[in-house]
Amino acid sequence: MKTETTPEEARADLPIHSVAVIGAGSIGIAWSIVFACAGINVRICELDDTRRDSALASAESLLSEMEGAGLLSQATAGILERMSVWEELSDAVSGVGYVQECVVEDVDVKRELFRQLDQLTPHDVVLASSTSTIPSSKFASDLPGRARCLVVHPANPPYFLRVAEVVPAEFTSPTAVATTVSILKRAQIFSVHLNSEIEGFALNRLQGALLREAYCLVQDGVISAVDVDTLVREGLGRRWSVIGPFTTSELNTRGGLRQHSEVLGPVYARLGLERGHENPWTPDTINTVAKAIEQNLPFASWEENVRQRDHAMIQIASRLKGFDNPLVQCESE
Repeated sequence: MKTETTPEEARADLPIHSVAVIGAGSIGIAWSIVFACAGINVRICELDDTRRDSALASAESLLSEMEGAGLLSQATAGILERMSVWEELSDAVSGVGYVQECVVEDVDVKRELFRQLDQLTPHDVVLASSTSTIPSSKFASDLPGRARCLVVHPANPPYFLRVAEVVPAEFTSPTAVATTVSILKRAQIFSVHLNSEIEGFALNRLQGALLREAYCLVQDGVISAVDVDTLVREGLGRRWSVIGPFTTSELNTRGGLRQHSEVLGPVYARLGLERGHENPWTPDTINTVAKAIEQNLPFASWEENVRQRDHAMIQIASRLKGFDNPLVQCESE
């Protein structure tokens, strides 16, 4: 017997024509580009005058370089036509079908913002946070509309790294998750679903595991900070950009993961025991790493180094455009 579809369930299958992005920092601009490139109208809300005035110029600069590298299926001007900047939160979210919050990493700020968003939008509009570490239960649990709140944590920047963690709280509805996954798929973002909330989520925990060992290796005098970056950039990073660590293990050893774990499992277990005692990132070690990396950067300005990073990623993406990786399985349409 067919059960009656609720309005919320029906809405999850409807196309979303407009979204609001709250915050015009680097993540806010990045999400705006992702959604606008997918044909969705984007309302960027920013209270700071300087950021608000420069938001569209920042987006245009990135889009123009991406267009020059052949990464866009349409002209920059057409994409920009779908982006607008707003000062008042109530105006920015009026009539949108989805909200992506991109403000500072502060639980009190997010709690107040989500309180306002919950009052200003219908309860079938998903409210997603771009937070890197804070579970939504920390700032949305007391809201009447908490069932539509969750975390959508992107790899940075999402217009190149096309993956985001979808992290629902215990109170998040399946409809809100389905709606979120649908709009991410439309924007060509791989969605990785976490089954439970955990501080730092999965991406930062994986990154943190490597960083913990990297800091220890520098602290122990085994290797320099610059050489750690070289190993990851030229070795692990290049390999992992094509296949992940598990597939790497599967393909590195004849016999696959089982043989790999049989041969190297005991070695990794000993390495884990070796680091079993407390290994904090001491101020001296952090300073040693920071100084080495700072001295190795090509430009004194943080902004210029970020621009050069984006330029390099554009060139890489341009060269990989059209490359069909048979080891990556994508869900068919």
